[in-house]
Amino acid sequence: MSQALETTSGSAGRAKGSSFYLAMRILPREQREGMFEVYSFCRAVDDIADSDLPRPERLAQLATWRKWIAQLYAGRVPAGLEGLARTKAQFELRQEDFLAVIDGMEMDAREDIRAPSFDTLDLYCDRVASAVGRLSVRVFRIFNDDGVQLAHHLGRALQLTNILRDIDEDAAIGRLYLPREALQQAGIETTDPLKVAADPRIGKACAPVVARAREHFAQADAVMARCRRRLVRAPKIMEAAYRKMLDEMAARGFAAPRQRVRLSKAHLLRIVLQHAFI
Repeated sequence: MSQALETTSGSAGRAKGSSFYLAMRILPREQREGMFEVYSFCRAVDDIADSDLPRPERLAQLATWRKWIAQLYAGRVPAGLEGLARTKAQFELRQEDFLAVIDGMEMDAREDIRAPSFDTLDLYCDRVASAVGRLSVRVFRIFNDDGVQLAHHLGRALQLTNILRDIDEDAAIGRLYLPREALQQAGIETTDPLKVAADPRIGKACAPVVARAREHFAQADAVMARCRRRLVRAPKIMEAAYRKMLDEMAARGFAAPRQRVRLSKAHLLRIVLQHAFI
């Protein structure tokens, strides 16, 4: 069995543990299957970036994915990527968005990110989140500039929320995504992930990240208000779930020890029911 087939088979099964799963499930079949293919690609390259393999091997595997995507767009479909090829053709997915996701994974694979500048963090968010959004909005059939703007803002909002949620998990593997400027404004000079995670001033460093996430959520809401409601049901569910999580983290505070914020299945179901049938 080829590596491509091993990493992309069972797309729906790979998604079941994801907070996006319920949002995917409300989509019509062809869109749902398309999203599972996009999700599976993202999981495959993310698993490589986060693996314990030596960095040169991680980069080599990501380079192989870059080659596979090039072959896909040249009409030579690698074994195991037939489903992704169908999705690419059906929804006119753009090669540059797949490659941007790989670019983002290479940022993690090349070295552990520690206190990037705001500009570098924004580039990272564009590659690992908004590029995924640009693939997704085409599956949602939002092909105009509203789709690009929705991907830009919602992708960044979700990724910044993830960063705030995963401070301890990232620190445990040597990563720190809180921006350098925010740390300095809070009076934190170190960029050691574990030391920053334990610093009592971390809440001050998180505050501008919370503010940026909220602004991106607001901008995403404005875009979705301009779109036909049935086209944005799935992103509305994602937005509502992550905004609730962000609000709960902000209310909890960021001082250690932090209890991980999770939305209950009952709350997620309420969100789905609120948006699934509009």
